[in-house]
Parts: sequence; C-alpha cells; structure tokens
Amino acid sequence: MDRREFVAGSIALLAAQLAEAQPAGKVARVGFLHPGHGTGRADANAPTTFDLMRQGLQDLGWIEGKTVVFEPRYAEDEANRLPALAAELVRLPVDVVVTVATAATHAAKNATSAIPIVMLVGDPVAARFVASLARPGGNITGVALNNVDVAAKRLQLLKEAVPQMKHVAMLVNEASPAFTKLQVAATRTAADRLSVRLDIVGVREMRDVESAITKLKQTDALIFPPDPLFVSGAEQLANLALRWRLPATMDAKIFAQVGGLMATAPDYVELYRRRGAGQVDKLLRGAKASELPVEQPTRYDLTINLKTAKALGLTIPPSLLLRADQVIE
Repeated sequence: MDRREFVAGSIALLAAQLAEAQPAGKVARVGFLHPGHGTGRADANAPTTFDLMRQGLQDLGWIEGKTVVFEPRYAEDEANRLPALAAELVRLPVDVVVTVATAATHAAKNATSAIPIVMLVGDPVAARFVASLARPGGNITGVALNNVDVAAKRLQLLKEAVPQMKHVAMLVNEASPAFTKLQVAATRTAADRLSVRLDIVGVREMRDVESAITKLKQTDALIFPPDPLFVSGAEQLANLALRWRLPATMDAKIFAQVGGLMATAPDYVELYRRRGAGQVDKLLRGAKASELPVEQPTRYDLTINLKTAKALGLTIPPSLLLRADQVIE
C-alpha cells in the first residue's frame, strides 16, 4: 500500500467513525414538555431536569446548535396549558419529545402517535403509557421512576425518625389524578400496616399549600409525594413545615438540603442525565420506541437534615443515620 492509499484509507475510516458518532444530515430537534417552571427552582445551584438531559446528550457527543437543538416548553404549573404546548412541539416538528410527569406525558400521547416520546414518570404501566417495561409497544419509552414502589418506604422511614407519629397528612396535586391515585393507594397500605392515620389533602397550586397546612388538625407529620409542583417549591414547603413544627419528607433530595427533615428518592441525576438522555440518543440514531425497554432506577437516596431535626426537637436514631446517603449537620 502506498502513502496515498494509506492516507485515503485513514480518512475513510475517520469519516466512518464520525458518521457513527453523529447522525449525518439535518440537525436533530428535541422537544421538552414540563408541567412546572423553567426558572425559579428551589436551589439555583441544582440542575433542572432539562439541564441534566441536555448535559447527558452532550456527554454522548451531541453539540447544541450544531447537531441538536432543544425546544423546552413549560406549563408554569397550569396543567390545562399542556395539550397546546404538546401540539406546538408536534407542529414544529420535533424528532423526540421528552415529557416530565404523568400530565405532560398524557398531553404528548394525545398529540402524536408518530413522534417518539421519552417519558419520565412514576409507573408507566399503571398509567397505561406502555404495555410493559420490557416491551413498550407504541411510540413511548423512557424512564420509570418507580416512585410508587418507594412510597411505602418513605412513610416507614418517617415513622422511624418520628416514632411517636400517629397521624400524618399527605398533600397531593389534584391536577395529576392518575399518578396521585397510585401514590395514595401505596401510602395508605403502608399507613395501615404501621397503624398510622393518613389524611389526604388536595391542592392545585403552591398558594393552596399554606392554607391547607393551617387547616390540618392533630397532624404529626407531612408527606409531599413526587410531583413537579412540590419539587419546584421545595424550599417554600420546607420553611412552612418548620414554621408549623411538622416533620416532613419529600421525593426529592433538594427538600432536605434546603431545610426539610428528610427525603427519599431515586438518584435523579443518574436517571435523567444517563438513562433518560441515553433513551433520547438511541431514538435519534434510529431505534424504535416500541422496542426500547423502559429504564428503571437501581438505587434510592436517603437524605436527613440533622439541623432541622434539632429545631423540631427530634433525635434521629443512629440506625437510621447509618442508612442515610447524606446527613446534613
């Protein structure tokens, strides 16, 4: 082989590798549909779901503005806006729609049966988004957060932290009825097993929460289930719980980090940045959603805020502290 043949072969090989690393042709367009807010998160240093997905795609070699563009749409906690936002993404059109939570996924599902959807929801089988986790069967795949599975664990851990707890109130977002129903059922089963009275308190906006808490009677603790409404208002909810001297837990690490007593949640960074972004990457490279198994979390994080425990007059058992992934002092 002479020098020219060697150089030509090397260039051809490099071109083939680049073609495999980045799809040729048009710039990919990824839609992002979220029921909450794009700004004003609880912790300015904590990446949003969109941030993590975008970082994950960058890790996989996608270059924003050159090989991929993003189209984020936020409903600003007004669920009735989601269908119009989903239709807007379909009209663009986008190549993949990423949806956060049940309401956004319903809206995207109703808007298109052709564009692949990567959902980030609790239990996609129970919500009837997919036929099964292994074989989704339609145009929807993504990540099953399995928050329903951890609902019982969340109450059990709260009971360990507050042994005298006999009465707990669970606030739910009435704008997310399907997923709320699953959360309530799982938590009620756990409450019966632990001999704890469970009250369900419905809200629709953050401004409803303080009013709801002030009306609670003889409540020993609070539970905020997984929902973008509560996660986006984590710091406000932590301050409210402390003001009313109520131990509280949420399905988001940020809640404990900004002053809530506890948080039990999947590793969302791993789920969104790696698994969720990985699903988008595969779809953009030609995979079919119907054949792409739904991803699931492999571990859950327990975060405990000892400073808040002290303010509430609680002594967290050493056995519980040893099981925590993060203890804030």
